[in-house]
Amino acid sequence: MSTTWHQLMAADEFPEEGKYAACVGGWFVLVMRDGDKFSAVNDRCTHQASRLSEGRIRRGAIMCPVHGARFEAATGRCLGGAYPDLRTFETRIVDNRLEVAVPDEPPGIHERPTGV
Repeated sequence: MSTTWHQLMAADEFPEEGKYAACVGGWFVLVMRDGDKFSAVNDRCTHQASRLSEGRIRRGAIMCPVHGARFEAATGRCLGGAYPDLRTFETRIVDNRLEVAVPDEPPGIHERPTGV
């Protein structure tokens, strides 16, 4: 599957809370920062399809606001293994611009959060 890079924002303007959600190429993307490293995942819990961007980040993991499942920000891996891992997206910084690569094909019903 082919992907395309999309600019999000200046890297030095990333929100201090450590997360940023955007719809990019039809994908709902949650970008997280840990120090100077950025990671991006599909903004959809693999259990109940809620938006993870509404959850808290603690110790390098995003927590689902609906039922508390935790996913490792850097890898999308479900901590505890109870649910499928999250789809991840590549990130990079080019000329201080944060970019994310998403598939050119739009997400299917099982990859979109509820209510969108």
